[in-house]
Amino acid sequence: MSADPHTLSPDRTALIVIDLQEKLLPAIDGHEGLVVQVRTLLRLASALELPVVLTTQYRKGLGPIVPEILELAGDVEPIDKVAFGCFGSPEFGERLRDTGRDQLLVSGVEAHICVTQSVLGAVAAGFTPHVVTDATGSRSEVNRQLGFRRMERAGAWLSSTEMAAYELLGRADNAAFKQMLPYFR
Repeated sequence: MSADPHTLSPDRTALIVIDLQEKLLPAIDGHEGLVVQVRTLLRLASALELPVVLTTQYRKGLGPIVPEILELAGDVEPIDKVAFGCFGSPEFGERLRDTGRDQLLVSGVEAHICVTQSVLGAVAAGFTPHVVTDATGSRSEVNRQLGFRRMERAGAWLSSTEMAAYELLGRADNAAFKQMLPYFR
């Protein structure tokens, strides 16, 4: 296991998927592509046995997580929150601590609100967040980019689905790489 926080390691990483909900997702710019990338991340998490934490923002008002995400999330029970930042939910912090992981692969919506506030909370709590930019969105591109700049300046690392996946897979001669290869063609 590498102690380098800049390099994702499968035994140190958990996947966080923030608020991909039925009433919120259609308003997100480029949401169809975002869902494709998050589905790839969920497949990667399964192949590498990464813990997954899902959240919803006020499920009663914004609805459940979209079925396309839930079908790949296995038996992961989403954490419903009212705080915009995930660390404002004690259950989120507990579930994350239970994983024993210190690197977070972060995706979801909205980049400039819940994702940014969650990443700021992660940095403050001593985690190393890696934000997957092509799996993170906002209603407008301006706000999405502002969120990325804010998170990066706070200490988060920006990545893409393919970049993070290849980093976590590490080598071409393992079963997980062969399992994931069709999703990168």
